[in-house]
Amino acid sequence: MQVTSLSVVRLIAPNPGPMTGPGTNTFVVGDPTGCIVVDPGCDDVDHLASVAMTGAALGGIQAIIVTHAHADHIGGAAALAQQTGAPVLALVRAPDGVPFADSLVADGDEILAGTQALTVLATPGHRFDHLCLWHAPSGILFAGDLVAGVGTVVIIPPEGDMRAYLASLARLQTLPITRIWPGHGPAIDDPPARLAGYVAHRLAREAQVLAALRAASQPQTVAQLVPVVYADTDASMHAWAAKSLLAHLLKLAEDGRVRRLAGDDAGPWELVEA
Repeated sequence: MQVTSLSVVRLIAPNPGPMTGPGTNTFVVGDPTGCIVVDPGCDDVDHLASVAMTGAALGGIQAIIVTHAHADHIGGAAALAQQTGAPVLALVRAPDGVPFADSLVADGDEILAGTQALTVLATPGHRFDHLCLWHAPSGILFAGDLVAGVGTVVIIPPEGDMRAYLASLARLQTLPITRIWPGHGPAIDDPPARLAGYVAHRLAREAQVLAALRAASQPQTVAQLVPVVYADTDASMHAWAAKSLLAHLLKLAEDGRVRRLAGDDAGPWELVEA
C-alpha cells in the first residue's frame, strides 16, 4: 500500500542562545519506509543519538540535508553521517560552505524521504548557500533560517544579502504553504501572514534607514544609525542589528539611494536625494 502522509519529528539541539532561541531545530522527515534528517544541529552525543534512534524507527536515514553552513546547523552533520552511514547533502561544498558534503543538490532537485519527495528550493539571502525543502502534497516547508518561529533573522554581509533575502521571501509567497517549520522556534501555521509580515518589516527598516539619514545633519556611520533605526530593539542586541543595518545600506547603495563616503563598511553613509 502506498504511503501518502509525511511524518515530521522535531528534535531541539542543546545549543540555546540569543541567536538560536531554545536551540536549533533538527527534523527527521519521511514515512515508515525511510527518512531524511534536516539540519543535525550541534555535535552533541546525546542529541545525535536521539536523531539516529528516531531515524531508525522511521525506516532508516537515507540522507542528511543541511539548509546552510552556519555552525549551529551543520555542527553535528559529519558525526551523524559517520554514525549512520547516511550521506550529507548541501547546496555548496567549499571552505565557506559545507566542505564535508558528500553530494551537492541544486534548485528543483527532488530528495526522497521514504516514498515522500521533497523539492530543493535555493533561497539565498540569510546565507548564499541557503536552501529550503518543500513538500508539495502537504504544503509543508522546511525553511532553515529564512524564517524564524519567533522574531526575525539577521542578515550578515557578505555571506548574507538583503536583496537576495527579499527575493527568496517573495518566491516563498508564490507557494501554497500550509505550515512552515523554521530552523529555530515553533511551527508557523499562518505562512502567508508571516511571510507578508517579514517583507513589510524589512521594507519598514529600509524606510527607517532613509529617514534617519534624511534627518541627520551630516553623514552617519553604522554605529550612529543603529540606536536610531533599532530604537525598538534591546541595546544588548544592537551589535547583531548593526549587521542587518549594513545589509540594508548595501542594498540601498545598489539602488542608488545612499552612498558610502569611506571604503570601510562602517561608513559614514549619506542619502542620495533624487
